[in-house]
This record gives sequence, C-alpha cells and structure tokens, in this order.
Amino acid sequence: MTKLSVNINKIAVIRNSRGGNLPDVVAAAQHIERFGADGITVHPRPDGRHIRYDDVRALRKVLVTELNIEGNPIPDFVELVLETKPAQVTLVPDAHDAITSNAGWDTLVHREFLTDVVARFHEKGIRVSVFVNPDVRMIAGAKACGADRVELYTEAYARKYPADPEGAVAPYVAAAEEARRQGLGLNAGHDLSLENLCHYIRCIPWTDEVSIGHALISDALYYGLENTVQLYRREIAEGLRKN
Repeated sequence: MTKLSVNINKIAVIRNSRGGNLPDVVAAAQHIERFGADGITVHPRPDGRHIRYDDVRALRKVLVTELNIEGNPIPDFVELVLETKPAQVTLVPDAHDAITSNAGWDTLVHREFLTDVVARFHEKGIRVSVFVNPDVRMIAGAKACGADRVELYTEAYARKYPADPEGAVAPYVAAAEEARRQGLGLNAGHDLSLENLCHYIRCIPWTDEVSIGHALISDALYYGLENTVQLYRREIAEGLRKN
C-alpha cells in the first residue's frame, strides 16, 4: 500500500498570518494521523514563514506515525534533523527565498556534497530520500550518493495531466523503473491532487509514499479535514486496485 504523508505547512501559514497558536499545528497533525494518514511531512525554511524549527521539535515528541522532514541541507537544517531524528529526511535543493520547491537535485554535480550529508544522517539511523526530477541519470546519481529513496518531483506531471494523462506520466514511469532497478525506494510529491493521484498510482503502483500538502489542505476547506484524508486514501487505493 502506498503511504500517504500529509504536508502540514499550509496549516502553519494560516497560524502565522495572525500570530498566536490558532490553528494549533501540533494538534492538527495529531488529528490528521487519527484520520488515517500514514505520516506527517514538514518543510521548514530559514525564514520561518510556515513550519518553524520549534514546530518540528514539538511534533517529534507526539507523533505516532512517520515524520518526514524536507529541506535544503544547510547547516541549521542538518542540525535540526540530527537532533530530532525523524523516520525520514528528504533533501530538497530549494533556495532560501523559494516560494515552493521548483526543481530536483543534480545528483551528479552535487555528488560529493550529497554523499557527505547522506552519510551523516545514516549515522543516526535516518532514512534519506533525495528530491529529483524524473531523469534516470539523476536517479542513478542518487543511488551513488547512498540515498535510500528518491522522491520524484511531480509538478510537470500535474501540469500536463489534464491535457494528456499518459504523456504526462510516461517520464515518471521510466524514472520509477530506474529507481526499482537501482534498488531505491520511491516517493512522489508536488501538486498531486484528487484529480491526478489515482492515475499516477495506477501507473506506478510500487510508489512507497506520496507527500501531499497544498491540494489536500485546500480541499479540506470544502470537504473537512477528516473526510479529505479519507478521500486521498481512497484515490490511492483505487489506483492500486486498477493496476
């Protein structure tokens, strides 16, 4: 079963817009777990505009499912991950002022750097996933860096899906097959939604985990948080059933 990890950054955006602690990010994460999510994803950035480092520390103390921390491995981020020891860290090469993640790693150019970072996290028993574009060379490069998994950056899939579902998913199938050949676990994330998730999973049923935030939290405004988590789980299950 492909696991659903819910990215709660957008809940923190609402909280931060007014100050205080409403909505309560930690309580929301606990509710999301109770509603059926398999994990919680957070992506703290240096400017603290949504999830903050202290949120990560608080979440680590109470979550019962997997915690996945995403981010660019700058020194402060590395220290946070080593301190909190999540189940998984996802390395993302986003600039400090990026609105959202917009590219995967060039694992060939940055091989030495990534190899060192992966080794540091492995010393603490942390599973490491590397965020990559659907490019077989980058996936082979992630393997060479010692990564346990890759996370395919699915923005291009989501953008092209409405006009050409099969064409949109084709490069991701090729990339996923390469990950399987390399013995890497496989994650996916960015702009996956109720519209396109089922097709993606049907075509790549060996996906270990999808990380979904913006669309899921937005849908929750209409459908409610508990119902929305179940709707996304249903899309995953339907994709696996159709395979």
